[in-house]
Amino acid sequence: MHSTESSDSLNAAQRAAVGGVLGAYPVADELGRRFQQAGFRLALVGGSVRDALLGRLGNDLDFTTDARPEQILALLKPWADAIWDVGIAFGTVGARKKARPTADPVHGELFDFQIEITTYRSEAYDRDSRKPEVSYGDTIEEDLLRRDFTVNAMAVALPELVFVDPHHGLADLAAKLLRTPGTPEQSFSDDPLRMLRAARFAAQLDFEVAPEVVTAMTEMAERIDIVSAERVQAELNKLLLSAHPRQGLLLLVDTGLAARVLPELPALRLERDEHHRHKDVYDHSLTVLEQAIDLETEGPDLTLRLAALLHDIGKPRTRRFEEGGGVSFHHHELVGAKMAKKRMRELKYSNELIADVSRLVELHLRFHGYGEGEWTDSAVRRYVRDAGPLLERLHKLTRSDCTTRNRKKAAALSRTYDALEQRIAVLQEREELDAIRPDLNGDEIMALLGIKPGREVGEAYKFLLELRLENGPMGPEAAEAALRAWWAGRQG
Repeated sequence: MHSTESSDSLNAAQRAAVGGVLGAYPVADELGRRFQQAGFRLALVGGSVRDALLGRLGNDLDFTTDARPEQILALLKPWADAIWDVGIAFGTVGARKKARPTADPVHGELFDFQIEITTYRSEAYDRDSRKPEVSYGDTIEEDLLRRDFTVNAMAVALPELVFVDPHHGLADLAAKLLRTPGTPEQSFSDDPLRMLRAARFAAQLDFEVAPEVVTAMTEMAERIDIVSAERVQAELNKLLLSAHPRQGLLLLVDTGLAARVLPELPALRLERDEHHRHKDVYDHSLTVLEQAIDLETEGPDLTLRLAALLHDIGKPRTRRFEEGGGVSFHHHELVGAKMAKKRMRELKYSNELIADVSRLVELHLRFHGYGEGEWTDSAVRRYVRDAGPLLERLHKLTRSDCTTRNRKKAAALSRTYDALEQRIAVLQEREELDAIRPDLNGDEIMALLGIKPGREVGEAYKFLLELRLENGPMGPEAAEAALRAWWAGRQG
């Protein structure tokens, strides 16, 4: 393998990373030879090359070619296991191919490769349009120049394994630096979403963003307004699900981008009063996010992370300075839940995710409302009922929300919550808390009271549910007696 710039720029480990990954599976080599025999050029490109050099290339492979989309389709159809052309208007054809390692082509494990092949291209946004204009190019150098960052502007030409790095992406990768191939102003003008991608890559890769890139992001922040909410949401999700989301979020706030896509976040930077009687809510929220991530047990959880980030967004609107110098944020959880719904709707999140995140924001103070005393069975039942399927996430969010530096206070809060979880476990085993319902169903209520379906059945059901929450399982006979007494009181 050699570079179009310098064959010495790749060290032995990196040669092994790219050559080894590409050589271990026949997919890349097969594709390269297939395109070569048809008179076209093909190269592994972008994030695939970057990740190979970082030693973490997966089964998603991105390629670029001088072949046009229709020609790509013709070459892939006899070879791929499946093909999709939803991105063909932008020059991209997708495919799936199962392959075994070259080292053991008979018994090796089958890998399911997800492949995207894109015609050399350039794209730019009209100032008044949300859709990019795509034009095809003729050389890989043209294609790499239009890439977002130099670490994503490297390629490996196939099948000959020639390393192509005209913008010194390898050096930037080693320096953990994000720069643009051309000027950042031109890059962000071509596609303003790249400003959010800079923050996302900083969070994913733990990279620094070059000063000139940060300057351009700050000066051009308003250009993000032209990008669709769906594309903005996708980048925010990738940022939040990354290993270092604080790093990316700080950059969004500092450049003014957050003020345009998630204004509730910079609004948390409340000025602390001169006596420092309340926390920096902005820094607290980022810390809660990090602490929630530490509690994840089954991989990144977007619902939990969004709730952690947004749990206190109601505080700026509810802040009150009390007599004696105190500060209060009464009902900020209710206000915050409404604000979370509004912002997530504008970012086109699903109704289910909006409901879950806003519910967690609404419930995040519930634990503290019971104080440090012993919880009654009734209180435990209501806590579990209100959390529903979000109970485990609520546990994690509530624990994460403790950011006090007072170790004694933090330990006391942890012990109190431990006790609550133990109480829930005991009641769970005894009463099946996950399915709390009245001791009589709707049909039984109607038969007992001699009424037809309607509002009164719902009211009777609600009465029995409240009894169930307060007293635990009553049994049919006790429930019937209580319902008759309630009904008689209504009739009298």
